[in-house]
Amino acid sequence: MTSSRAFDGSRGAPTDGVARRLRFVGRTSDHSRSWVQQYLTRLAWSDAAIVIASVGLAQWVRFGSDDAMAPNGGIEAPAALVSVFLAVAWLVALRAFQTLDRRIIGSGSQEYSRVITASVAVFGALAMVDLLFKLNIARGFLALALPVGTFGLVLSRWLWRQQLVRQRVASKNLENVLVVGGTSSAVPLMERLMRQPGLGYRVVGICLPERRQSRDSVTVSDNSVPVFGSFDDVVQAVEKSDATTVAVTSAEALGHAAMQNLSWDLEGMDVDMLIAPGVNDVAGPRMMVRPVAGLPLLHIDKPQYEGANRFLKAAVDRVGATLAMLVLLPVFAVVAVAIKLDTQGPIFYRATRVGLNNTHFRMWKFRSMVPDADSLRSNLQHRDEGAGVLFKIRDDPRVTRVGAFIRRYSIDELPQLFNVLSGDMSLVGPRPPLRDEVDQYDGRVARRMLVKPGMTGLWQVSGRSDLSWEESVRLDLSYVENWSIMQDLVILWRTAKAVVAMEGAY
Repeated sequence: MTSSRAFDGSRGAPTDGVARRLRFVGRTSDHSRSWVQQYLTRLAWSDAAIVIASVGLAQWVRFGSDDAMAPNGGIEAPAALVSVFLAVAWLVALRAFQTLDRRIIGSGSQEYSRVITASVAVFGALAMVDLLFKLNIARGFLALALPVGTFGLVLSRWLWRQQLVRQRVASKNLENVLVVGGTSSAVPLMERLMRQPGLGYRVVGICLPERRQSRDSVTVSDNSVPVFGSFDDVVQAVEKSDATTVAVTSAEALGHAAMQNLSWDLEGMDVDMLIAPGVNDVAGPRMMVRPVAGLPLLHIDKPQYEGANRFLKAAVDRVGATLAMLVLLPVFAVVAVAIKLDTQGPIFYRATRVGLNNTHFRMWKFRSMVPDADSLRSNLQHRDEGAGVLFKIRDDPRVTRVGAFIRRYSIDELPQLFNVLSGDMSLVGPRPPLRDEVDQYDGRVARRMLVKPGMTGLWQVSGRSDLSWEESVRLDLSYVENWSIMQDLVILWRTAKAVVAMEGAY
């Protein structure tokens, strides 16, 4: 039942909500998040420095240090003037594409995506202007400035983010979150925020649907979260809890009028309002709010793994696998010799896996166990430490000496590049399952088979063998539902870090 007392509902005087909001305007100085503005300022200055440096480097390489005023192109503009124009246009594009939007900084791939999109857009526009008006601007100058500058911008954003994550893990620069909703919807949100402190949210309290005098707290992941009353007490709870963000997980229980009035109340308090849409693991790019008959409706696009996107992913896979094979040929040779010298048996292990649309294929791996490992599995069933239907043993006696080393650094999985080249697998995707696993999948888990399995994926960079079965499935489904090229690039980068750190591998 929705209350109207605290949120100035239809029975309240129209001026009550305005007076209440004016009363809280002075609170902004007490709860100012100066670190946000400081962080954005540092990003802006680093963007400017990198753009100027990359454009300056390109000019120096193309024209030399003594030809800054040399005529460039059909309009014979000085090279220095072209450089200034390009730098200004680049910085304007970064602002136009909202790369400093505080809602996207610090987590997710959207920040990087906007930086790359802005960079490509400004150079694409310049190329079209050059072609239409036959300006003949030095192409070598542009060809150097774009990749160097874009790489520098993305790298700087990543470095700033790593510093921010370290600060957040140390309980600095956090948003204090007051959760508003029933326990069934609020607890899962609080659990995820507590498990990932790097996201920058600290849960400071909860408001439950109805006042419960006998309940002072809610236990979440062995942590006690204080209860600050009911939905009637949200505004007062913000004051008491020192919250900077209110996260509503039970919007339907509050009602439209109460939600509107709550947003008005939070306007003058320097407090953000977040609303959980009730759908899990759906990324932002697939969601769009559309006003229909005066009501905001959340439109969720279909997953983007069909048509042109699938073709683009296949092209990236083949090119990436080819380049990786060329670079890793010496590693293949050394590992092959080591396996033959260590134990008798084949160099490679071929296991049947299930791929796209439940088709079977033979997956390549370097052999890391004794030749008859599969026949010995039944004798080790009592030592199984795997999650769900997975079979895993931390100190598996079947693993050879060389096998232990290559498994620790995931070198045994490198031959899967052959599967990527043949089209059976992708560089990034869900974990390739065994036939016995697929036979136990329900309809929800079976959605993993809508895309090709990958050499790496969200499961690889989030704990690997240390994950529970439910968490592994959730990560795979999240990848299937929200695939994008930018997400693949982020996962590949995180995979390299996870392999070097030997996280969750055994």
